[in-house]
Amino acid sequence: MATTTAAQRRAQAKAEYDAFLAACPSHKLLDRLSDKWVTLILAALGSDSPHRPGAGCAGEPRSMRYSELLRLLAGVSQKMLTQTLRSLERDGLLTRTVTPTVPVTVTYELTGLGLSLHEMMRGLKAWAETHMDDVLAHRETYDARAT
Repeated sequence: MATTTAAQRRAQAKAEYDAFLAACPSHKLLDRLSDKWVTLILAALGSDSPHRPGAGCAGEPRSMRYSELLRLLAGVSQKMLTQTLRSLERDGLLTRTVTPTVPVTVTYELTGLGLSLHEMMRGLKAWAETHMDDVLAHRETYDARAT
């Protein structure tokens, strides 16, 4: 029997990824990425928010401080924001930089991997904003039929 290297085993596992299978690691990644806070954080780290003073050109990713993200993401608790940022850092989608100032400055920025996902998340956010009226109208029609 031929031996395989670690790189060959990783390539074999990658070829077998199937998100439709519960045991597949990509299934769990999709579960994490479908979280609303993940979507909004990845979209926020680009300059597509009209609520951010001094934002760069539309769609141009930049670093943001924790407090900026907390203000921008209406309804997110400090605990949820911290947990979500940690999970995104663990997955390699963003980096956390601590600057020893008084008080300490912590910024978050998309990595190359995060940038590859950023446009899709911005698109998903834009789709939801554009089609919300349609979805609400369909819900109303459905609910009227169901009663």
